[in-house]
Amino acid sequence: MSDRIRAWAATVCGDAPETRFSVNEIICRDPSCPGTETVILVMAPGAKTRALKIARPMAEVTEQDVLQAVADSV
Repeated sequence: MSDRIRAWAATVCGDAPETRFSVNEIICRDPSCPGTETVILVMAPGAKTRALKIARPMAEVTEQDVLQAVADSV
């Protein structure tokens, strides 16, 4: 599951060999949070780590969700 999301993020973000991606599912119990969300960390050398957040469980994330999260982070 996370490998699929990581691959989509790598493709959308340029897939530089030295860029690393971390995909995690976070369950936030705070009422102001969306509940379960998927967070993709994009860690490129020499750049600040970017957090791409998708307000749905990892199992429900689509390629379009990743594309939208990248667009929203710019």
